[in-house]
Amino acid sequence: MKTHDERFAEMTFASVYPHYIAKVEKKGRTKEELLQVIEWLTGFDEQKLKAQIDAKSTFETFFEQATLNPNAHLITGLICGYRVEEIENSLTQKVRYLDKLVDELAKGKKMEKILRN
Repeated sequence: MKTHDERFAEMTFASVYPHYIAKVEKKGRTKEELLQVIEWLTGFDEQKLKAQIDAKSTFETFFEQATLNPNAHLITGLICGYRVEEIENSLTQKVRYLDKLVDELAKGKKMEKILRN
């Protein structure tokens, strides 16, 4: 049986992205806001993000090619029962950072708070 961490490494960003869009739009936020959040965390603008999706990049490749925001360590709290700041596997932590940001966006948090400004 694959570990939690191995599953994340092999999962494609493209398989999860539509769920992120649906989640934020269902709560009245926009795809543009989602793109802003993803770019803040990863450095990928819309064009680079589309390239990752088209290439069906795994999360492992996605985050290897990303330039993680230096303030990403400020993302804390619970996501799926795990404290983001305590996750030991680097890749799993980065995926959970992204999940946490999407959650905050969907919950209506102000953009400047989400982007840790």
